[in-house]
Amino acid sequence: MKMTKTFTALCLSAALLVGSTLPAQAEITLVPQDLSAAPTFPAGSLQQLSWTPLDASRNQVTRLTDTSPQLTAPGVTGAIAAYSLPASIGELTVTLSSEVKNNQVYAPNVLVLDENLRPAAWFPSQFFTYQEPGVMTADRLEGVMKLTPVPGQQKIYLLVFTTEKDLTQTTTLLDPAKAYAKGTSNAIPDIPDPVARHSREGELKVKVKTNSGSSILVGPLFGSSGPAPVTIGSTQPAAPAPVVAAPQPTVKHEPIMDDTESYFNQRIQQAVKQGNIDKALKLLDEAERLGSTTARPTFISSVKGKG
Repeated sequence: MKMTKTFTALCLSAALLVGSTLPAQAEITLVPQDLSAAPTFPAGSLQQLSWTPLDASRNQVTRLTDTSPQLTAPGVTGAIAAYSLPASIGELTVTLSSEVKNNQVYAPNVLVLDENLRPAAWFPSQFFTYQEPGVMTADRLEGVMKLTPVPGQQKIYLLVFTTEKDLTQTTTLLDPAKAYAKGTSNAIPDIPDPVARHSREGELKVKVKTNSGSSILVGPLFGSSGPAPVTIGSTQPAAPAPVVAAPQPTVKHEPIMDDTESYFNQRIQQAVKQGNIDKALKLLDEAERLGSTTARPTFISSVKGKG
């Protein structure tokens, strides 16, 4: 029986939560930006890795063997894969598949790193769920990650690894006879399904494409009263907790004039086009203070390259 899993992701405006559904065997709710349980890797080890570049023009196949790179970290074992992604081509959809071979499969975990190799988001192995074989696809563990690099970054990085805990687990596959029966609308035989054990080695396939959907924000953009985004690239230390002031009475503004609103929208578009995000944000704040309802959509579409 097919079910769906929904993971919470942050849209570009950092103000709305959206869902993305994937076929899965169980209902799983994940917040990928939660790094509290993610393994910690030495910075020096990350800097010494050879990062394989990914792009949308071709799919990447990586065979993980006992000669592949490995990293020393608590709980981490086996081969790892390291990929770099351009951060200047807009929103990215990254599909990572780990194929089952000889009833063995590599259970991937993915740590997303900013351009300075600092952790920003973590997709644990539970995120990559079993997908039944198709006409052109094999049994596999698969997950789709959506990321939005913020303007100003050059690259972001994906570190793929498995853990000792993953090796103690297995994945139940669909028996080929059952798959055939389902495909031909025949009665499904009552036979046991094969079980794949998790391995230190395997084969990964990575597909990258650009998209206009909502995603995890990769890098700091601007403040919001909504949920805080995943920030990748911030070099500032955490600020002390602000002093909460007493609630102020709501100030009612007169409706903003059309000419004034158009003026701010044009200035915002120009600032983003020139790469001056700070100026665009100041214009956005001022426009909204005057009552503009179109300044924020204008800013967001401009950042996405649609302004």
